[in-house]
Amino acid sequence: MCDLMRHAPLGPSLSIAAVLVLGACSAEKSGTYQGYVEGEYVHVAPAVGGRLDKLLVKRGQTIEAKAPLFALEADAETAAKQQADEQLKAAQAQLADLKLGKRKTEVAVVNAQLAQAVAAEEQAATQLERDQAQFAVGGIARAQLDDSRANHTIKVAREVDVSRLPARDEQIRAQDAQVAAARAVLTQAAWRLDQKRVAATQGGLVVDTLYRVGEWVAAGAPVVRLLPPSHIKVRFFVPQAVAGALKPGRSVVVRCDGCDADVSATVSYIAAEPEYTPPVIYSNETRDKLVFMVEARPAPDKATSLRPGQPVAVALP
Repeated sequence: MCDLMRHAPLGPSLSIAAVLVLGACSAEKSGTYQGYVEGEYVHVAPAVGGRLDKLLVKRGQTIEAKAPLFALEADAETAAKQQADEQLKAAQAQLADLKLGKRKTEVAVVNAQLAQAVAAEEQAATQLERDQAQFAVGGIARAQLDDSRANHTIKVAREVDVSRLPARDEQIRAQDAQVAAARAVLTQAAWRLDQKRVAATQGGLVVDTLYRVGEWVAAGAPVVRLLPPSHIKVRFFVPQAVAGALKPGRSVVVRCDGCDADVSATVSYIAAEPEYTPPVIYSNETRDKLVFMVEARPAPDKATSLRPGQPVAVALP
């Protein structure tokens, strides 16, 4: 296979696996396999849009988890939160007032109105009795009796209306709902304000910053690109005869130029399908040219010594 690859033309369609195996030919005898380091970048973006007000990290900087990354202008969100907070306080104050019940002066006024209504109803009832007696002997016309009867009905309705105190339980329940609605509005306003200040969910290397202060950032547009140590992995290629014996969890040793010591890693993924290097027509005689891509992840405390794109050699102990 190595002789064939040395004489194969390197066209633009040649896969990266073929390039890696070219370097692996000389290492096959020593039981190592060539590969490279790859990074899975985290693109940190705001949930809402706005002008970039502060950029709190620099490219190449190593940060810890929860470190502030950037902040967007938040004047409108700050005002909205303050408004929602005041509306909640007003709703809570109204609810507290309702739970106190009517004041003594209000009760006295209602009682006076009720006494007046009762007296008016009694007067109307007496007049109705008189008019009924007068109508029976022909002393008054029917129209006058009808007026007396209607007046009595009005006074009875007025007495019933005044005697009923306001339904405070229903008012309290309605105000409870108003307080809950105001609290929900405040929660939403606080959330939008919090989205204007973005922090790192995990530590790592700041690979790049994609905006400058003063530029408009759309919602969902990445501002900072991070590379956490746990997102660094090694890709290498092994022959199909070796791939069959590999399992996730297998320990491997990664060696690189300039590394002070070997880096231990753990196999995390083995490709489900093989590939040819270089491309040839499949036959039983050429199956030794099949290779499988394998991924291994170094321990986070060792991964910082590796850089994406860096060529490495992987040994299977």
